[in-house]
Amino acid sequence: MERNQHLKQRVTNTMGFRDRLRDILSLKDSPHRLAMAFAAGIFIGMSPLLGLHTVLGLAIAWAFRLNRIVTITGVFVTNPWTIVPIYTFSTYIGAKCLGLKNIIPEIDWAHITFTYLLHEFKPLLMPFVLGTLLVGFISAVIGYFIIYHTVKKAHSYDK
Repeated sequence: MERNQHLKQRVTNTMGFRDRLRDILSLKDSPHRLAMAFAAGIFIGMSPLLGLHTVLGLAIAWAFRLNRIVTITGVFVTNPWTIVPIYTFSTYIGAKCLGLKNIIPEIDWAHITFTYLLHEFKPLLMPFVLGTLLVGFISAVIGYFIIYHTVKKAHSYDK
């Protein structure tokens, strides 16, 4: 009985996601502006400014008069489930772009302190910043074209 209830809840959540996606696709804004809002959100969400993504997304949406819901949807592409793989991959790409070979520091777990960790991970700061900006930019461009064509197609069905 409990399994059926769990399955029913999962189906309901999937349908809710589809409804939200349909709502975004039915917004009465140009495909370009909706795609720009989503792309800006993706770039901000993948930026190295941890903890400021939502506030920055809202500020950018307000400053450029973009749709706030679509921008925040793009920001939330980076979420608790995706942040580790996205930031790990981005740091790896940044390290490759900078020509770094060994980016994983050896950690003395017996004598670990916060200061020790900061010192050991300091060499990863530049690869992290470069990688997140680069991966964020490329992802934003790809996201722009996906949303642009999807919204354009959805709007053509409405006519």
